Amino acid sequence: MNQSTFKSRDFFLKACCFEASLILVALILGGIAGINPFAKLFFSEAAILYGIIGTAPMIVLFHLAELRQQEAFQKIRRLLLETLGPSLHRRHWADLLMLAAIAGLSEEILFRGLIQPWLEAVLGMRAGLVGCNVLFGLAHAVTPLYTFLAFLIGIYLSLSMDYGVERNLLTPVVIHALYDFWAFWALIKTYRLNRTKREFGDKP
Repeated sequence: MNQSTFKSRDFFLKACCFEASLILVALILGGIAGINPFAKLFFSEAAILYGIIGTAPMIVLFHLAELRQQEAFQKIRRLLLETLGPSLHRRHWADLLMLAAIAGLSEEILFRGLIQPWLEAVLGMRAGLVGCNVLFGLAHAVTPLYTFLAFLIGIYLSLSMDYGVERNLLTPVVIHALYDFWAFWALIKTYRLNRTKREFGDKP
């Protein structure tokens, strides 16, 4: 195993462990608050279908954002390519799916399974919705624009949780996981393409 492969594997394992640890954080905080973060997570074919359909608008917005030429959008793109590209471009698509699934589940358990109902109980439904996603945005504070976009995405995920007969955390989990997988795959494809162009460009 060469050094770059080792670094890629090390980053992948650390990323999976960090994301999974958020579930433990949710359980500990849930024990303090008297809230079960898994209370609204249950299997439903309708919730899965809503999640799959609900991913489409986010994918469209992702690619529209990629096409934007403003410096704020380009800065996000460069940062993601520079941080995720070198670490994940050697990973199989199944690894990317695994990481996306872990991130989707753990972050939704923490933010919309615990923090949102906690804030709703204290501050009311609307303030709980906004407060949860302000924290969600701050947790993704890569740049000011990225923070704001994460806030908007968080609002969308929270609203999707209540789409249907009753609240179900499975819908935002599916949306979050599928979107992350698509974003990972798109970024890695771009990174590989840019790397290939550089390699051919360096040849005499």
